[in-house]
Amino acid sequence: MENKIKLPDYKHCILNTITSILKYYNVETNHSSLKNLDKELEKKYRNVVFIVLDGLGEYILEDVSPNSYFSKNKIDCVTSVYPSTTTAALTTYYSGKPPYETGWIAWSQYFKEYGRAIDMLPHKESYLGEDISKARINVFDRIVNYKTIFEQIEEASPNVKAYEVEPAYADRRSKRTVIADNSDEMIENIKDLCNLSGEKFILAYSDNPDGLLHKYGTESEEAKSFIKNIEEKIEEMCRDLPEDTIVIISADHGHKDIEKVYSLLDYPEIQECLFMPVSLESRVVGFWVKEGMEKIFEERFNKIFKEEFLLMTKKEFLEKNFLGFGEKHPKIDDFLGNYIALSISSSIIKIETFLADGKPAKKSTHCGLSEEEMLVPVISINKNKSK
Repeated sequence: MENKIKLPDYKHCILNTITSILKYYNVETNHSSLKNLDKELEKKYRNVVFIVLDGLGEYILEDVSPNSYFSKNKIDCVTSVYPSTTTAALTTYYSGKPPYETGWIAWSQYFKEYGRAIDMLPHKESYLGEDISKARINVFDRIVNYKTIFEQIEEASPNVKAYEVEPAYADRRSKRTVIADNSDEMIENIKDLCNLSGEKFILAYSDNPDGLLHKYGTESEEAKSFIKNIEEKIEEMCRDLPEDTIVIISADHGHKDIEKVYSLLDYPEIQECLFMPVSLESRVVGFWVKEGMEKIFEERFNKIFKEEFLLMTKKEFLEKNFLGFGEKHPKIDDFLGNYIALSISSSIIKIETFLADGKPAKKSTHCGLSEEEMLVPVISINKNKSK
């Protein structure tokens, strides 16, 4: 497939999707909402359900079920934030802010407070997987913390109870968390919550099809079967929900199959230019380049990777607003290094050192600038539509 590039559009992206929901609940925000979703939310609903199906990109949905229930109820197609990865995108959903404001950029981010790169979601040291819970400060509580949408909604609309439905391993972001370790449990919990009295906002998260896509690839029967199955289950669920319920479905990012894997450990001419190991992710790689070697690094990197990665300085990256707009998080400059390489192909660069091998390459992944990774559907279902 030809590599078509799609830049993040912070006037028409997943940030605007969640902003529409915040706006519905009278939350003040500096970000614009999604007009098509605003129209869907003009009516008053007792239950607003937002389901995030991790990895369900626009390309994947159109390939698996171009004329089915999800596609028939699709109201828009938006970009992800950048990087197009769960760490940045889910945090956008949970905070109502872009990565530029939250500081949540990618899987592995370097914290000078620890002298370590840390995996942001599992809260572990990136290379050896060491536990960091005994550190003298908790960077997640004090440095990259944020006010959740659950708090924002309940403060702005005190009559509303905000719930999250998610797997047991995930961080708790709401004081009303319901555990669901598979799609059947997620759907049953949504139904139970919607049948309770009172107004509710429910954000339900499924880690599939992302997990299946990583393991088997975008063309796999395993991933396609899951998508068809969850679609059927959600259609059945929507028929059973109370009349005053709206179900909004979207994703955090899409996926792209990987064809080539690089290790920078095989390129001593690149290693010579660096004073620290690379970090972030395999399709958006952060480099710390030695002072005085910038031009040499650019020449060497582009000689090898020019057709597969777009290399830019941190200054260029930030000036192009890849991370969005707003109040810049104070740690952004620390996290990015001084050069960033953005994948524009089906290749990855492993995040590893001579001390620890990088994580095994996956069949399919995300975080790059391809349309397959960047575009996600927005689906809206209410009782009238589901009849």
